[in-house]
Amino acid sequence: MTHPGTTTPGTPLVVVGDALLDHDLCGHAERLAPDAPVPVVHGTRRSSRPGGAALAACLAAADGRPVTLVTALGADPASDTLRRLLAGRVELVEVPLDGSLSSKTRVLAGDRPLLRLDDGEGRAREATREAVAAITAARGVLVADYGRGTADVLRDALSRTTASVVWDPHLRGRPPVPGARLVTPSAQEARVFVRQLDDDEGQSGDGAGLRTAARDARALVRAWQVQAVAVTLGERGALLSHGETPLLVPTPAAASGDPCGAGDRFAATAAGLLADGAFTEAAVQAAVHAATRYVAEGGARAMVTAEDQRTRRPEQPLPDGDTTADALRTAARVRTAGRTVVAAGGCFDLLHAGHVALLQAARRAGDCLIVCVNSDDSVRRRKGDGRPLVPVADRVRVLRALECVDAVAVFDEDTPERLLAELRPHIWAKGGDYARTPLPEQPLVESWGGQVLLLPYLDGRSTTGLARRAASSPVRSGGRR
Repeated sequence: MTHPGTTTPGTPLVVVGDALLDHDLCGHAERLAPDAPVPVVHGTRRSSRPGGAALAACLAAADGRPVTLVTALGADPASDTLRRLLAGRVELVEVPLDGSLSSKTRVLAGDRPLLRLDDGEGRAREATREAVAAITAARGVLVADYGRGTADVLRDALSRTTASVVWDPHLRGRPPVPGARLVTPSAQEARVFVRQLDDDEGQSGDGAGLRTAARDARALVRAWQVQAVAVTLGERGALLSHGETPLLVPTPAAASGDPCGAGDRFAATAAGLLADGAFTEAAVQAAVHAATRYVAEGGARAMVTAEDQRTRRPEQPLPDGDTTADALRTAARVRTAGRTVVAAGGCFDLLHAGHVALLQAARRAGDCLIVCVNSDDSVRRRKGDGRPLVPVADRVRVLRALECVDAVAVFDEDTPERLLAELRPHIWAKGGDYARTPLPEQPLVESWGGQVLLLPYLDGRSTTGLARRAASSPVRSGGRR
């Protein structure tokens, strides 16, 4: 199984579904209009991006895997704009579109949507030989159904494919094909789907409760004859059911922000990992984490445009021991989205409960956490020839496995000023044991308006103490410990 952070590209993925063109008009609203009780939005900026299945395809491609998008496009201006936005991101296989491409325009004040305008009611007309061939040859398929006919005209090919199929359904679309590996409705969608079943007359539920979601997921697995259903629960994570006792996968941290496209991020991550050979439970857990991070980093509006991508070096996945470039990209992406970057640093030799408590508290202080880690040479200069006990590649790998850590960067100097100058975090977090110690990096952090924060530290936890106890612990003769 591959994932972001390795040099091997992921399994190619075919995304089948209805592409949309999304626009955002973002501004500020500080007063109401004098002639009606509506907010006045001023200072607006307009941006356009792929939406619907096109967004899901771009998100899958951003994970470092080849992506083919099978969708309906026409000769209208919106279709032409979307083709330009997709150029260089995904391979495009078109089926004919009757009418104009659907587009939606959101008017936002800050992060709060005020109004949405929908245009275009185009629908896919028919399958093509090229589209059927792409599905037939696929190893992994994501159906991003937005109820505009693409999945309908290709249903026969989707029913016959031997690929791993993830189906993100729509209330205006048809049910997923039997045998699909995973279906990903929201709690509200699952509630409506179940109410449409003949055997659900008289049942009720609020659509948000875990008991309701569990019952709905179980009913849909059986009614649709699919392998699993993952009901997405927003801030609460997702509930995975194979038809029996469900598995709740909670979010790793609270994430506030624009949730537009979070469902696409969830489905694209799950589909890619299942195509790579992951177990369903592991794929759903990774998908919950990816969707949470996506919202925290600004959602769909934080995506770079195709023009920006063409002027930047391609973002190749990095090996475990070379993560600094990934950390710099993460910091830039979160900062561009107007979110808060938090950094924390240390040797993190023999990771213990004190480290974990510090990192969890640091992550809650902002929207992403980047951990700055001393290299082996740096630790040796600071701690002596017997350290580090754990080499830097292993320390980085363990830190990256923590749910509260978004990225890790390694520095070779005694102090991290050079790395901090590149990351430019809004917050530099240190343990409370530094309360009476001058921090050499504090003037640097404050030079760009950053803030140094001290966080509570668990008493009695230290790498040195752990190492001493381990060294003095008696080993039972003739046996294993």
